[in-house]
Amino acid sequence: MSIKSIAAKIFAKTVAKKNKQWSSQPEVTQLKVFADLIRSAENTAFGRDHDFKNIRSYDDFARQVPIRDYEGLKEYVDRAVAGEPDVLWKGKPLYFAKTSGTTSGAKYIPLTKESMPFHIQAARDAILHYVHETGKAGFVDGKMIFLQGSPMLEEKNGIKFGRLSGIVAHFVPAYLQKNRMPSWETNCIEDWETKVDCIVSETINQNMTVISGIPSWVQMYFEKLLQRSGKSIGDLFKNFSLFIYGGVNFEPYRAKFENLIGRRVDSIELFPASEGFFAYQDSQIERGMLLLLNSGIFYEFIKADEFHIENPKRLTIGDVEIGVNYVMIISTNAGLWGYNIGDTVEFTSKKPYRVIVSGRIKHFISAFGEHVIGKEVESALQEAMENSTARVTEFTVAPQITPESGLPYHEWFIEFENEPQDLDAFALKIDNAMRKQNVYYNDLIIGNILRTVVVTKVTSGGFSDYMKSIGKLGGQNKLPRLSNDRKIAEKLL
Repeated sequence: MSIKSIAAKIFAKTVAKKNKQWSSQPEVTQLKVFADLIRSAENTAFGRDHDFKNIRSYDDFARQVPIRDYEGLKEYVDRAVAGEPDVLWKGKPLYFAKTSGTTSGAKYIPLTKESMPFHIQAARDAILHYVHETGKAGFVDGKMIFLQGSPMLEEKNGIKFGRLSGIVAHFVPAYLQKNRMPSWETNCIEDWETKVDCIVSETINQNMTVISGIPSWVQMYFEKLLQRSGKSIGDLFKNFSLFIYGGVNFEPYRAKFENLIGRRVDSIELFPASEGFFAYQDSQIERGMLLLLNSGIFYEFIKADEFHIENPKRLTIGDVEIGVNYVMIISTNAGLWGYNIGDTVEFTSKKPYRVIVSGRIKHFISAFGEHVIGKEVESALQEAMENSTARVTEFTVAPQITPESGLPYHEWFIEFENEPQDLDAFALKIDNAMRKQNVYYNDLIIGNILRTVVVTKVTSGGFSDYMKSIGKLGGQNKLPRLSNDRKIAEKLL
């Protein structure tokens, strides 16, 4: 065992003990975060506009600060982007993470000197919890790759702008620099396909032990390695033992990954976003990710089925229930206040508080009142693939409201690596799994309002071509699992 792996185990024990202290006092921890946020921002433009100096309790805050999305905060963000200090948070942001917006074009999410360290610490602690629980630390001696956006940044008004993953690349700890892949030059390549080809060339003969990224883009990397070498990933990287991912549910990809690798490897799920690093998988045994309650983020939750009514009830951490679908609302030390990030979560545990990401509040199908969410379609596909030779590369779901004949239906667009022997039977398995999960969908099938699921095959590379056509190939971009219209469906067809 190397000195580096011994040191990792010692450090992991310390971090796990420290995190247990705050996670065992969730409400106290969140109240402290709340008080620190309010006092730190009371002299900002937002703080003055919302009378932070007279906020003495959470109830005061809920009365004075409405729930907003990016559009609701845009007036303040634009002032900060223009270089005005003390707008949403004290001083100027260190960075703005540039992300794609649906209604306003590019979105600029602030990152401050107070918020930035938590992005780095959370990723580190996720790995250390894995080391502490499993005792496995040998991977620290090998090479690690993080498939991410370009670290090239712009600067204006004294603030740097870039993609979150590119910004984070500037904060890789010194003790990991020698192990880190790819090279800086390759990481700066903007064209994703060119970049992946260069990453393959740089890594194909290395001792890769940790690989990290969004599953769909790591899958592309694996496929190119297989094409180039003719070997499974497990044979090529004999010491590859840990896959770290975030952004989407890994389960629909797991079977194909294991096929590409040739064996099962451990994995760690992360829940990062430009707005904050919210959770990470702290256990290989327990379900869900540890919600980070001490990281400069105050959380509120609104039941998803109440979100669109006027003045829905806002809940804090002590009020949530296991198994309920919530919209997550955040207030942060980057200056986001009562901010709807768009993600929905379910709690799997309250001791400590762990969550799974159940979907996006804007990504659902409810053309007939069924309100199908991302978690349901992912679980249904996973169940359909059990005891099947089918392997799925990518998929998305859309309603077909006006078919040429017959009843309307949910259309599943699936790109297969291995097609099922009987596509109609596979579609029926999906449908039965959906009916078990969603009582409204089941009622629509029973009532002959909808017919059962229709699966439409997407040609090999079809989803990559679609993402490329909209300028979102690679990096941190993700394909929506489902939508309530047929914009993606029409492009695929």
